[in-house]
Amino acid sequence: MAQPTLDVFQVVADPSRRQILKLLSNDSLTINALAENFDMSRPAVSKHIKILEYAGFISIEDIGRERYCTLKQDGFNALQEWIDYFDGFWKTKLKKLEVLLNNKINKK
Repeated sequence: MAQPTLDVFQVVADPSRRQILKLLSNDSLTINALAENFDMSRPAVSKHIKILEYAGFISIEDIGRERYCTLKQDGFNALQEWIDYFDGFWKTKLKKLEVLLNNKINKK
């Protein structure tokens, strides 16, 4: 059975998941190393990691007996696309305002 698609904003809405992403921005870390940064059980941290992996924010690689988490761009791309849409929206609005104001100034 296919899992439902996760909304990237729901994924990053959780402060613990955002903290995991910040920790991984410095280097790849094992699940145990990540868990040491939180006041929650290792299974709870693992649940957050699985959500981040499924949403495309991280990848997990087995190296020996350890599982290493590394940032992945896919989830961030979805966030960036949404931000880019509204960035374009506001740039268009501000450009129209600039034209309007310049026309008013030039009519004086």
